[in-house]
Amino acid sequence: MSDSHAPLETLPRSLNILLALAFVALAAFPFVGTDYYLQMVTRMMILAIFAMSLDLLQGVTGLVSLGHAAYFGVAGYALAFFTPPGEPIALWWSLPAAVGVSALLALVIGFLVVRTHGIYFIMVTMAFSQMVFYAFFDNKALGGSDGVYINFKPETWLFDLENKTTFYFFTLAMMLAVYLFLRRLLWSPFGRALSGIRVNEHRMRALGYGTFGHKLAAFTLAGALAGLAGFLWGAQSGYVNPELLGFHMSAHVIMMIILGGMGNFAGAIVGAFSFEYLLHVFKDLPTVGGFNLGKHWQLWMGLFIVGLVILAPRGILGLFATLFKSKEARHE
Repeated sequence: MSDSHAPLETLPRSLNILLALAFVALAAFPFVGTDYYLQMVTRMMILAIFAMSLDLLQGVTGLVSLGHAAYFGVAGYALAFFTPPGEPIALWWSLPAAVGVSALLALVIGFLVVRTHGIYFIMVTMAFSQMVFYAFFDNKALGGSDGVYINFKPETWLFDLENKTTFYFFTLAMMLAVYLFLRRLLWSPFGRALSGIRVNEHRMRALGYGTFGHKLAAFTLAGALAGLAGFLWGAQSGYVNPELLGFHMSAHVIMMIILGGMGNFAGAIVGAFSFEYLLHVFKDLPTVGGFNLGKHWQLWMGLFIVGLVILAPRGILGLFATLFKSKEARHE
């Protein structure tokens, strides 16, 4: 995390063009994809927002959190509890309210955990996440281990989120807005200060920066954006359970940003899409000689991540960035 050259803040021009074309392809996908794949890509975009929120902490600020799923799941539960049993809830206030609940939780936890460093920060974030997990898991009033159903998607007079295509475009707009916001934040004075904290917090403090306030603000903002993803997840699936708050969800989103490449936010999107695609590929592996390959998808995913870290430590986006830079250098 201390390596200033590790994050992918800038990319070759040709790779940026390729990423822009990928966004265009996502906008055109509903016109050619089936309902099943529409739902799957929508889920990928929600996870991309979740991954970008953690990348703000891990890739930009250098804070490795093993409890980031707590803010993701809490927003989904907030939507479930806000929604009346017999009618949909208004989007215009339920979305900011759910995101606000996640931001508030992140602010309270962050006030305590950002004072710690290194392995202590990692373990304390995981401890708080487990506390939140068991608060929902063991409490029947909060749904218990069975979770809570969300019978209606939020409504708005502008568009109908019950329509899968409309929900797809709404999620795409949210993902693009989060990406543009975070890219602008990365190059703002606040974002440069966060990058400085990642490289050398002691030097930033010596220069007069309030590192505690900067880290707390980043932690809270990351929690709020994770809450946005959790809200969309609950709205799409119509169901939330404690697994959304657990360690496995936090581990998955860490693998997404490692897979894609940290520090550019486009890497988080690439990682989320790649992780979900590989998950489906590995789960669908056949049975060979009485051994069910698909049942042990975690093994193949782990081996793939390890191999990628060894061969391409800056992730898929970093690998492509190196290839495109080499190609552009040869043309000059």
